[in-house]
Amino acid sequence: MANGSEVVHGYPHLDTVRAAITALYRRLTPEGLYAYDVSVAPADVSFADDDDLHLGAQRVAHALVRQLRLPDARMIVGFRGMTHAASVELAAGPEYFVELNDRFRTHRRDIGAALAHEITHVLLHRLGLSFPGTRDNEILTDTVTTYLGAGWLLLDAYREDGVTSQKLGYLTPEEFGYVLAKRALAFGEDPSPWFTSPRAYTAYTAGRDVALHDGRQPPLTAAGWAGRHRYAKDRRQAREHPGAATGLPYAFESGGPDDALRVSFPCPTCHQRIRVPVRGRVRARCGLCRTVLECDT
Repeated sequence: MANGSEVVHGYPHLDTVRAAITALYRRLTPEGLYAYDVSVAPADVSFADDDDLHLGAQRVAHALVRQLRLPDARMIVGFRGMTHAASVELAAGPEYFVELNDRFRTHRRDIGAALAHEITHVLLHRLGLSFPGTRDNEILTDTVTTYLGAGWLLLDAYREDGVTSQKLGYLTPEEFGYVLAKRALAFGEDPSPWFTSPRAYTAYTAGRDVALHDGRQPPLTAAGWAGRHRYAKDRRQAREHPGAATGLPYAFESGGPDDALRVSFPCPTCHQRIRVPVRGRVRARCGLCRTVLECDT
């Protein structure tokens, strides 16, 4: 797990984050994901300065094992000097060895964040879910940690002022906010009362704006006037010049026995692409997450 000293902002990994959400829905199914509809409670992962270091770390690890539905996984937590914030030894189990950077001996409030990321590595290992390449696989891990109800800890570990800065994980603060907002929209849960870091709350609200924008893209009926106007222009061009490039994220295509025009676009919940006929008002159901979408094609 990385510990970034220089905090990058914005959404440089957004495509990979969206792909990770899609992969999670495919692997766990909507029914499986609803087992994670309640996030880990702040009281279960709190760490007071007078708590015993090792007993406290084991307690927090146990709470995160429960949150991530790893009932037979035993975490052995240790501390040592290292470059990264934390690491985990992925073996057959049932015992897994997590090592945290020595600095967490005195920065105990962030132990839960570091453990959440590493324990999610164990979950993904057991699920057989991974992305090629270290960078994308770490982005997958951060995304899954957050979507399954433990990643608000990672965003809350983000602090920045004029002198110092700290961020855990590979996602930017705004990308953590985006995934948290996606989770909030899917499960009706508001994580904002849990933040102790004002910067974390600001990043969450920025990410939430982007997440809400996903649900306001044409051909969804919630799209605004400007989006609808652009969509109508692209639809007309697609009819007059089949195969021509159109605006993103939607795309037009024709073919098949009836040579009818169709439009494809990403589901705002799971980002699986949906294809519907261009014939005015239609109701589409995502085949992956089963979200029902009102469209004006």
